[in-house]
Amino acid sequence: MARDYAAFYRHLSAPFRQHPHLVTALRIANRVVEVIMYGAYLFMLAWLIWCGFQQGWPAIWPQLWRLVLIPGVGFVLLSLVRQRLNAPRPYEQWPIDPLIAREKTGDSFPSRHVFSATVIAMVSLWLDWHWGLPLLVLALLLAAIRVVGGVHYPRDVVAGAVCGLVVGSLLFL
Repeated sequence: MARDYAAFYRHLSAPFRQHPHLVTALRIANRVVEVIMYGAYLFMLAWLIWCGFQQGWPAIWPQLWRLVLIPGVGFVLLSLVRQRLNAPRPYEQWPIDPLIAREKTGDSFPSRHVFSATVIAMVSLWLDWHWGLPLLVLALLLAAIRVVGGVHYPRDVVAGAVCGLVVGSLLFL
């Protein structure tokens, strides 16, 4: 963590504060990426279920379980670690005004939003890299948005992405 995170964050968020429309765009981008990622995951599961009806359940059942169980167990484990660590958020420790309004305290490390987005991108990569690569880019964008928005430290989003990559890579085993 920076010696004076408040100064770092003021510098990081200055271009957005100078142009209020960029703050609005940042908040909208945060929500849009979240909706795209979770929508993509639900779409992938629905698509697999539809394929199950077309091909017969025995062929698709192991894939469906894999795409639900691995991300789900990873999500629960990450949530337990976050809760145990209960790391404070930047706006709790420093005199900063985050660009993304958030009331929650603690549970900052690792970022569960970035973890989830990364795992979803990995699920998509496992199914079809044409969809997975753009979703991976969106996961990285979400990581940047969460730091610029002031709701996570850089270490939080890096840890969330690494955990997401590790859990997502289990799909390829």
